Amino acid sequence: MSEPKPPAYGLASREDWARLSGRELLQAIIDGRLPHPPISKALDFWIVEVGEGFAAFEGDAGPHLLNPAGGVHGGWALTMIDSATGCAAHTLLPAGTGYTTIETKGNFVRPITKDSGRIRCEGRVVSPGRQIMTAEARVTGPDGKVLAHGTSTLLVFGAGR
Repeated sequence: MSEPKPPAYGLASREDWARLSGRELLQAIIDGRLPHPPISKALDFWIVEVGEGFAAFEGDAGPHLLNPAGGVHGGWALTMIDSATGCAAHTLLPAGTGYTTIETKGNFVRPITKDSGRIRCEGRVVSPGRQIMTAEARVTGPDGKVLAHGTSTLLVFGAGR
């Protein structure tokens, strides 16, 4: 058996953004036809699933994410929340349309430690507005318990909007 090919990291081209819907672009990343964004390598989390108004990320907590107190830095979970909510919104956008985060808020309810293992964050669109979208996300541990949850407000811009 051969080892799985490590993911490529980089950015999708402007041509890919212009021709693929948000959902198609994200699925191409999952399928390995487009590279994962560089932040996925830096923070050790990646997009694993998309649907209509839905996106899921998974990541591995570890010692490289520790804050001075010895816990996984809250910014890691908050960045997963921002990524999952933004990509959930992106799944609803036509080709050539973009978005940016206006605000992301998170609530941390259980500690994430270097030994927490594989963490999952699922984002879902709450309100698919034409210019402003809102989405929510939950961060869960391997046992399914909620570790954090949050919301994002996103600004839609570009073609078709």
